[in-house]
Amino acid sequence: MKLLCIGSGYVGLVSGTCFADLGNDVICLDIDEKKVETLNKGIIPIYEPGLKELVERNLKQGRLKFTIDTENSIKQAEIIFICVGTPPKANGEADMSFVYNAAESIGKHIVSYKIVVTKSTVPVGTAEKIKRIINAELKKRKKKIDFDVVSNPEFLREGAAVKDFQNPDRIIIGTSSEKAKETLARLYKPISRATKPIMFTTEKNAELIKYASNAMLATRISFMNELSHLCEEIGADIKAVAKGMGLDTRIGSRFLQAGCGYGGSCFPKDVKAIAQILEQYGFTSNLLRTVDYINERQKRSLVPKLKKFIPKLEGKTIAIWGLSFKPRTDDIREAPCLTVIDQLLKEYAKIKAYDPEAMENAKKVLKKGVVFAKNAYEALKDADALIILTEWDEFREPDFAKIKKLMKQHIIIDGRNIYDPIELKKLGFKYKGVGR
Repeated sequence: MKLLCIGSGYVGLVSGTCFADLGNDVICLDIDEKKVETLNKGIIPIYEPGLKELVERNLKQGRLKFTIDTENSIKQAEIIFICVGTPPKANGEADMSFVYNAAESIGKHIVSYKIVVTKSTVPVGTAEKIKRIINAELKKRKKKIDFDVVSNPEFLREGAAVKDFQNPDRIIIGTSSEKAKETLARLYKPISRATKPIMFTTEKNAELIKYASNAMLATRISFMNELSHLCEEIGADIKAVAKGMGLDTRIGSRFLQAGCGYGGSCFPKDVKAIAQILEQYGFTSNLLRTVDYINERQKRSLVPKLKKFIPKLEGKTIAIWGLSFKPRTDDIREAPCLTVIDQLLKEYAKIKAYDPEAMENAKKVLKKGVVFAKNAYEALKDADALIILTEWDEFREPDFAKIKKLMKQHIIIDGRNIYDPIELKKLGFKYKGVGR
C-alpha cells in the first residue's frame, strides 16, 4: 500500500519505518527541510533501539523516503496518517493546531478517495473535527471527494517502540466505515495475532482508549509513590508491598514501582489533557489532578533525602546518574532530572552528570551549572553524593569498591530502587531509596 505519515517525529518516524519494513511504500512528510535531508541519509534525530537499522534498510530498498512536498505526497497516498505533536497548553489542554493544520492540507490537496488516520494522541471528538475541516477545504475548492477519518492511536513505549509496533498488545481502530475497516485490517494483518486481534470500535472510543490507558498507568505509579512515604515512616519496604500486591491477578505487577516520578512526552501531558477534558464537560477531575500533583511532588522528594545526610549543599559536588526520563531513550522531556538539578542549583551545589544517551539533549536545556562527564565513574570523582535518576542497565552492577575510592563521601540516593539497601550499607555506603 502507499502510505503517508504527516510528521516525522517520534510516532511518524517509528510507524512509517515499521510500515515500510512490512513491504509498504511509505513517505514521511515534514516541514523541516534540514531534518528531511538528514533522514534521507539515514541519520535519525532520536535514540530508539533498532530504529536506525530499519531506516537504513528501507531507504536502501526504496520503500521509505522523506519529503517536504505536501501536495504530491498527499496525492500519492492511499492512507494518510496524521502523526504530529499535540503538546500541552498552559492549562493542560492539548494544542491541536498541528493536527488541524494537517487536516487543512489534506483538504486542499486530495484528488481521490483517502483514508485519513489520526495516530496523534487527540481529545474525543477530533475525528469529527477533522472531517469538518477537510470538508470545509473541499467546499472552498468546489470539489466533492470521498474520504474516511479513522482513529488509530499508537501505543509505542519509548525505548521499545520498534518491538511494540512489530508485536503489539492491541491494535485499536475506530471507524464506522466498512471500506476503511477492510483496508486497515489488510494493512495490519502481518502483525495482528489470534490472541491479540485488531479491536474495531467507534472513533470516540478509540480516542478515549489512548488517554485512559496512559492515565491508568500514571495512576498506578502515583499510587505507589504516595504509599512509599508511608513505608518510609513506618519502616516498611515498598518493593515487598508491590510484590505482594502484584501477585493478586486482579492487580498484576506492572507499573507498581515507586521511584522519583514519571516523565516523558506522554504520561504528564495525557494526564493533564484528560483532566481538562473532564472539566470541559462539567465533571471534576480530582483523581487525575492528584495523580499529577503526586508525581510532581515525587520529583522534589530526593533532595530532602540528600539533605538529611548533607544539610548544607552549597559547594558540595553531587553526581547524577541518568538524565533521560527512562532507560533506552534520549528523551528528557518532563524528566525528574530537570526538577532535581534545579533544586540542587538553587542550593548552590556543584553538579556532575552522566547518561548513556541523553547528554546531548540535556546540554540544550541544562546550559549552566552542570558538568557533563564522559562516563559514569568520571562523574563520581570527588563527589559528595550520588543520585540515581534513571535505571540504565549499566548502573545496576557497578564496581562499588571503585565508587568508594572515587567519592569524597559515600552517600547514594537511589531514585529508582535498583540497589539492595542492606548490601549497600554493608559496603559502607549511606544509602536511601524510595519507600524503603
